[in-house]
Amino acid sequence: MARRHSLLVRLLMVSALISACSIAATAWLTTRTTTGSIQRQQGESGARDARIYDALLGYAATHRNWDGVKSTVDELARQNGRRIVLTTSKRQLIADSADAAGELPAAQSATVDPLNVDLTLKPGASDRIDARALGPYRLSEGERKELRARLASYVSCARDYGVSLTAADDATGRPVVKGLDSQRTREIYRACGDGRERSVTKTDYEANVQLFGLLNVCLVRRGLDREDLTPQYYPGPQAVIDYLSYRSDNAAAMSCLDTARREQLAPHVAPVALLFLTSPAGTTPPKMGLSAAGTTQIVLAALAVLMVTVCAAWLAARRLVRPIRALTSAARRMGAGDGTVRVDPIAKGEVGQLAEAFNAMSARLEKTEAQRKAMVNDIAHELRTPLGNIRGWLEATEDGVATMEPELVSSLLEEAVLLQYLVDDLQDLAQADAGTLALHPEPVDARDLVDQATAAHQGRADEKNVTLRAATRGRLEMTADPTRLRQALGNLIANAVRYTPPGGEVTVVGRQVAGNVVLEVIDTGVGISANDLPYVFDRFWRADKSRSRDTGGSGLGLAITRHLVEAHGGSVAAESVPGTGSTFRLVLPAANGTPSVGRR
Repeated sequence: MARRHSLLVRLLMVSALISACSIAATAWLTTRTTTGSIQRQQGESGARDARIYDALLGYAATHRNWDGVKSTVDELARQNGRRIVLTTSKRQLIADSADAAGELPAAQSATVDPLNVDLTLKPGASDRIDARALGPYRLSEGERKELRARLASYVSCARDYGVSLTAADDATGRPVVKGLDSQRTREIYRACGDGRERSVTKTDYEANVQLFGLLNVCLVRRGLDREDLTPQYYPGPQAVIDYLSYRSDNAAAMSCLDTARREQLAPHVAPVALLFLTSPAGTTPPKMGLSAAGTTQIVLAALAVLMVTVCAAWLAARRLVRPIRALTSAARRMGAGDGTVRVDPIAKGEVGQLAEAFNAMSARLEKTEAQRKAMVNDIAHELRTPLGNIRGWLEATEDGVATMEPELVSSLLEEAVLLQYLVDDLQDLAQADAGTLALHPEPVDARDLVDQATAAHQGRADEKNVTLRAATRGRLEMTADPTRLRQALGNLIANAVRYTPPGGEVTVVGRQVAGNVVLEVIDTGVGISANDLPYVFDRFWRADKSRSRDTGGSGLGLAITRHLVEAHGGSVAAESVPGTGSTFRLVLPAANGTPSVGRR
């Protein structure tokens, strides 16, 4: 595992980062406390500088040059108590609020360019191009009056449909309609139009034609598809921006739009200028900072805190990593085939719970593996005897030692039938495990099922001189697969008859209890010991450990019975007293119940 993925390393890195952040925050708070008043003054100065910058930016956005800016500069200097100097990009003087020229700082305070707004000085701007830079989109006063009249008519039409709209000038002085997010917008569109055709003027149309041409030139130059935009649908540049950004996720297309706007607006705005802001005396405000001694103290304190944090994190991480490494080692041993592996859950909290869960999983896997091996042995044993008999008699017949007499054919057929029963039982169990056990539920009366199952085993009971009878009370209506339910009940009756000695009695009882149909098979047989009782529904379990077919079946009947009953949404249980008899009980939903598993 790479060191950078180690939990120990990551804990140390996180602790060190937290310490560094804490130290930095402490130093910042100390500095802020010491220089608070001066910083407030600098903040006020910054706000004044931002106002000056915004005013000059607005001037540049609405004028083609800087002629006449001197009066604006002087007024801003008087209002804000600052010396304001504007120069060209080559530091040629444009305007200076001071009567006597003084030396300018080495670096300008800002660059005044309405096509490249400084978002630091104007954080509320949504675009690097100043919104006041309208250029060819600037409407004449006559167009504004005409547009107001159009929009007033549109607002009146919408009002007739119960939607309140308003017409007002936006930040650029353009009349616009507000409130178009109404829930009845579609109805207004059908009746009054969407308002765009009313908002586009001749100036907008001509400016759009120019802008779309520049946009497509840029797109073609970059190897992109042209944008097919209709000029009469976009009232003002912001409408073009909104539509293209909504319609296209191509960054190159938006970049071309930005380039086209700058190219279109360049002739209509003032050239780029450098802005210098100083105190009226010509000196810049002092910059605040930590002294060398203060810096040294903070660095030493930071190192001390960092060392303590790293040491503490190292100790904590080692305690956390130790049980995780033990779990990793145990998991690898389990993957190598060691099913007995366990870990000592010495840790507390989540890691301890993880260790306990691991131990439970390991124990379950060990038990499952043991069951798998036992099942393989049981299946091999079950198949060996009938296959051995069939093979032996066939070889004897082939060698001429025996002849195919009817009695021999019947014996071989009996062995083949035993194999077929075993295969069918195994197939039923496989379907139950896979959740594909087919059920065909229908309304049935459990009394009929009890009578049919009892009649089917009456001959075997008579042979053994065992009394077999049914005892049901009332109607036992339910929804179930009658074939599968007879199979489950028949397995219980067959077992009861098999383990009941001659002269004994087997009773099949059916009754309804608390909304359930309860079927019981009660015998007076040999019974089952308390140690064996929890395992009677396990696969290949037999009361007779000798595995003789004279005293037991394949050992799958009760396991299949359990799966069939559970597939109907019921449950099975067994009670027994050795030497007295056993009771096997099926509890199934009554008429309103439905199978919960395997239903098709």
